[in-house]
Order: sequence, then C-alpha cells, then structure tokens
Amino acid sequence: MCSKQTSPHTKTKLLNIKVIDQPCQSTNIQQSEIPFLHYPNPVTFNREECACNPVPYFAILSMQRSGSGWFETLLNSHVNVSSNGEIFSVKHRRINISSIVSTMDRVYNLDWFTSASKNECSAAVGFKWMMNQGLMEHHNDIAEYFKKKGVSAIFLFRRNLLRRMISILANSYDRNAKLLNGTHKSHVHSPAEAKILAKYKPTINATLLIPELKQIEQTTAKAIEYFKSTRHIVFYYEDLITNRATLKEVQEFLRLAYRELTSRQVKIHSGPLSKQVENWDDVQKALKGTSYERFLHSDYRV
Repeated sequence: MCSKQTSPHTKTKLLNIKVIDQPCQSTNIQQSEIPFLHYPNPVTFNREECACNPVPYFAILSMQRSGSGWFETLLNSHVNVSSNGEIFSVKHRRINISSIVSTMDRVYNLDWFTSASKNECSAAVGFKWMMNQGLMEHHNDIAEYFKKKGVSAIFLFRRNLLRRMISILANSYDRNAKLLNGTHKSHVHSPAEAKILAKYKPTINATLLIPELKQIEQTTAKAIEYFKSTRHIVFYYEDLITNRATLKEVQEFLRLAYRELTSRQVKIHSGPLSKQVENWDDVQKALKGTSYERFLHSDYRV
C-alpha cells in the first residue's frame, strides 16, 4: 500500500491553511436563516473569540415621535444589541445613495462607534431610520441593499396618530421654549421632568387635521409597500406599551437570546387626550363622523 510522505513543515502549513480558510459554521440553523446571519470582519478592532458569533443586521424604520427612541433604549438594554440611533439625521450622510451605502457598510461591519456599541460580542447591530431622512427618496436602492446584505426591517408606527401629532407639536415648542432649565429634551428620565413638559398644551389646526392624518397614513402604507420584499415585521407603539410579550416577539425576530428589556425613559403625555390639547372642542368637531374619530376615544393606560 502506498502512503504519501509529508514533512513536519508541510503538515504545519496545511494545518494553518485549514484554520484560516475554514468558514464559521452555524449549527442548528435552517437553510432559510443563513442569508440573515453575518460574520463581520471590522477593520477597527478584532472580534477575537466572538468572531464566529453570527450578527443579524436590522434597521428600525419609523417616524418622529412614534416611540422609536424609547424602543431603541429597550433594545440596547440587551447585553448583545447595538442600535446606533438616527445616523441619517446628519444630512451629509444621506446626500446621495453612495453616502447612504457607505454609512450602512460601516455600521454593519461594526466599524461605527456610539455609546450603544457592544463591539466584539454584538449579537445584532442596526440603527433607527426616520421616513424623512432619505429613506423614501432612495427606497429602490435601499431595498436592494437590504436584500443583498440580509438586513431585516423593523417597522415601528403609532396607531393613534392624534397622540403622535400632539407629541410633535409639544416637542417643537420645547425646542424654542427650553422648559427644562433652559435645555431642550426630546426624552426624559424622571416623572418631574415629564410633568413640566406635559404642562404645555398645543393648539391643533383643525382645518388641516384630516389632510395631515391622511398624509401620514399614505406615507406609512408606501413605506411598507416599498420594503415588502425585505424581511420585515410591523410593530405598534401602543402594543409595546400594553403588552410586554411583544418585546419577546422582537427578540425572536432578531434571533436573540431572550432577555428582560428595560428603559429609563419616562412617558411625557400619559393623561387623557382631552387634557393635552388647547382647542379640544375644535379637534372633536373636525374628527367626529370621520374614520379618524376613533383617535378621540382610543386610549391606553401605562
């Protein structure tokens, strides 16, 4: 019987090649899941012992004052999740599709550093993306990128659009008024701060109310249509508030080991809607008898 002879040096060389070229192997993973599990190779640091930990990519697609800030703090309370905020709130990052892709590449390669970065042992990495931050204008290219890179989309909307409108107006007012000791805060961490901000009651333009609500609904529908071919899930802020089991669904969607998620953020407008609007009678008249009348009565307790 003939046997092939090799020297000790040859054996070492072959062994090294095997170690370097061997891809990370995922066990107990269905074939359909593989495109959504990634093994980033960042240029700014070494993932070391976590190099073969798969990292799902995600993007939270939402609108301002829809609970996305609170939702993101919940995600980031997970020991292995890095959600890096509204990265496209900075205009030059979304000036064209090349800038958008370059920015996303850095995030998903774990080369984007924020206070949320978990680095080596991240189990999921992503960011928040508001509809008015280049997402809708470049939706074709972005959807193609998501498909190519295996990015999962988390849509987060608000059922009661009237509550969202009140929050937008109040937040806009505080940008100028700076009610909290001369500073503007979009989110607060104490009941005392929340109480101060909630004192302001905006006046809603009742004439434009229905057209604005329709526009928001149309934008929401368009976004879901644009990204229907992307692996996605749709959540509503109210469901996250009233049913904490919904957070388990989020973690299952991201293929995370389950953790109890927490946030230090305190809700600002938690009282009855009628107490939060200066011209409540006008708002009631405008919505009564329309498909939006449900917003007047749809409420929840925290």
